Amino acid sequence: MTQVATRGRLTVVTHPLVQHKLSYLRDRATPTVHFRKLVNELTLLLTYEATKDFSTEPYEIETPLERMEAQRISGKKVAVCPVLRAGVGMLDGVLSLVSSARVGFIGMYRDEETLEPVQYYVKLPVDLSDRNAIVLDPMLATGNSSVAAIKEVKEAGARSVILVCIVAAPEGIERVHGEYPDVHIVCAAVDRGLNENGFIVPGLGDAGDRLYGTK
Repeated sequence: MTQVATRGRLTVVTHPLVQHKLSYLRDRATPTVHFRKLVNELTLLLTYEATKDFSTEPYEIETPLERMEAQRISGKKVAVCPVLRAGVGMLDGVLSLVSSARVGFIGMYRDEETLEPVQYYVKLPVDLSDRNAIVLDPMLATGNSSVAAIKEVKEAGARSVILVCIVAAPEGIERVHGEYPDVHIVCAAVDRGLNENGFIVPGLGDAGDRLYGTK
């Protein structure tokens, strides 16, 4: 069974564990406590795939038996930038794998009439130009919020940008790659499209509300 489907700068992780956990996220009966745990676990699995192309460099170490040349990620490694608020639910999943990562925050909400992002907060690592950035945004719907977040990270000088989301719509993928064709998008599924309100269908609902028990 194919576990990864890659097309250009889009990777859809079809691993059975990813799809199993995604099915529970989609289920409207899944309670907040389990939804939150599943997002964390799913993000960890997506991050494993998202970081597979990071460059490494030789590093001399000493094992309990002898000296050897090992490989470590080159440069100052990684900055993780969740889009508030729902992206914060994905943060621990990345940090559990990349514990040395610096963390930045990009605060945005979607204007429900225009579907355009409204930015209210940005705090990024000062050495972002030395790091690969991973932007976390659970739902890539219209793509407007993700594009705005990527713009902030790129203008801050990130060496490269990877967008990790759980579910994407074709419209959002097209929007991101129309603005930033170099950005690698990693997700668990590409859904049918958007409804009249700009929500992904079949989707999994409002990720922020389901993560934090709000409406």
